[in-house]
Amino acid sequence: MQSFRQLLAFGAVALGVCLPAPAADVPELLKTLKAVGPLGAGQREAARAWAELARADAVALPAMLAALDDANPLAANWIRTAIDAAAERQLGAHAALPKEDLEKFVRQRQHNGPARRLAYELLVEVDPGATARLIPGMLDDPSLELRRDAVAALADEAAAMEKAERTGEAVAVYRRALGSARDLDQIQTLAGRLRGLHQTVDLARHFGFIVHWQLIGPFDNTGHKGFDAVYPPEREVDLSASYPGKHGTLHWVEHVTKQDYGIVDFNQVLGEEKSVVGYAATTFIAAKQREVEFRLASFSAVKLWLNGQLIDQHNVYHNGSQMDQYVSRGVLRAGPNRILVKACQTNLPQEWARAWQFQLRVCDQRGTAVLSADRRPPAEQVKGKQGNTGFRHDSIEGPKT
Repeated sequence: MQSFRQLLAFGAVALGVCLPAPAADVPELLKTLKAVGPLGAGQREAARAWAELARADAVALPAMLAALDDANPLAANWIRTAIDAAAERQLGAHAALPKEDLEKFVRQRQHNGPARRLAYELLVEVDPGATARLIPGMLDDPSLELRRDAVAALADEAAAMEKAERTGEAVAVYRRALGSARDLDQIQTLAGRLRGLHQTVDLARHFGFIVHWQLIGPFDNTGHKGFDAVYPPEREVDLSASYPGKHGTLHWVEHVTKQDYGIVDFNQVLGEEKSVVGYAATTFIAAKQREVEFRLASFSAVKLWLNGQLIDQHNVYHNGSQMDQYVSRGVLRAGPNRILVKACQTNLPQEWARAWQFQLRVCDQRGTAVLSADRRPPAEQVKGKQGNTGFRHDSIEGPKT
């Protein structure tokens, strides 16, 4: 049965009357919105709750923003639009927004990134000076939405230095901005500006791409049988071993990709083939046990193993490829970790089906590179020491934030 308050709220909407929702009701209204689910579950109740929250006093905005921290995507849409409606009503009536509370919320990094961004936008509406106070301190912010603004501001500062022919200062500021950048477009722009100033930029290091590999192939993929076939590298990676392949005996081949985005091209190393399978193996040295993201991309059907455990697989051929196409999570153990990638190629003759390649980077959930803790010894030392264990270590160092 509808409560008198709900009926009153609907009547107020119909009559254009704005009756603020009492502060005591806000937590319950938010709870109702968070209960909304798929297939229409809780929609009627959510509509009633939204109507009341949209008329909430401005003092309720921080609580509404905080509710986004653990809201499911559908509930978050309801809550965000209620925040927008409440704030717009306040601003339209020339009423004040709680500037101090909004700024406090923005500064509290434990909150949901989009919620903090929304709070920041509301704050700037009524206090434009907040940009200068807040944005410079967000170069290491966990919210990529806010970090992007900080990177952009620093890039503008560097551009002004470059224009004033203060090249040394500009380079230092560009590098600082690049170290904090996580969005691909910003990274590419900053790398281009640095290279335009004759600076070396290691994008593979910045992103956390693994560039040192041992490759072996081709194995047979006739009729796409190779994706499920278990070839010897899946049982054991022994870099001193040789195996029967599609055309004869196969040996592991060392490969270091020089490509900015860590692309490992089997065609380049093993020769252009069709209906084949290739494997790539490496060792990653972790300073401590930690959970990471493995961000994989390939035009080919691919599988990914970490320490012998299959953690990702996609039996899809030539369906496009873009950076971070597939994201999986795994736990690196302290010390050496074995990583193995399997990439399958079809028999399609078209030019667009030539690609037999992959790229893999290791990072945290915000895209910050996680890099092997060891430093690569000289190549001749590695060759003398690797024996039957045989992994080359990826040892590039990168940004720490």
